[in-house]
Amino acid sequence: MKIQEIRELIRLVDQSSIDEFVYEQGETKVHMKKAATAVAAEPTVAVQATPAAPVVVEPAPTAPPVQTAAPEAPAPEAEKPAAPEVKQAPEGNFHQITSPMVGTFYAAPAPDKPPYVKPGDKVKKDTVVCIIEAMKLFNEIEAEVDGEIVEVLVQNGQLVEYGQPLFLVKPE
Repeated sequence: MKIQEIRELIRLVDQSSIDEFVYEQGETKVHMKKAATAVAAEPTVAVQATPAAPVVVEPAPTAPPVQTAAPEAPAPEAEKPAAPEVKQAPEGNFHQITSPMVGTFYAAPAPDKPPYVKPGDKVKKDTVVCIIEAMKLFNEIEAEVDGEIVEVLVQNGQLVEYGQPLFLVKPE
């Protein structure tokens, strides 16, 4: 495994809500675990790779925040960055196409191309509905069922988690 791939994994794990990640392929094993952090401290990620000499990457811990004499007033709600919206699937007889991995969701094969599917489109089990990029690999995700796309639950370019619903399909 190349160092660039390990850095990409660290970035993806750091940006996700998962606390621990293990990857094994052949004799190579990568184990990442977020360290417990204080409220104001940034998360740290420890990485160990084998079979070569163990490599451990641990960012230096950040210093706790310094209290000032007069605490500042909190910023207005409008100035706080908004977290990406994660839509929840409505109840009903719908099949959810979920993400098989952590990565970046792309609705189209290229920025200048139309999306693979949109609400109202008919799909078959083997129809490609999107791409999930993980570690510079573009993985085509298939519909899994025959039916009609009811809703796209994530935005193009959004980071998705393992098992996160991506599409709702009304099965035929």
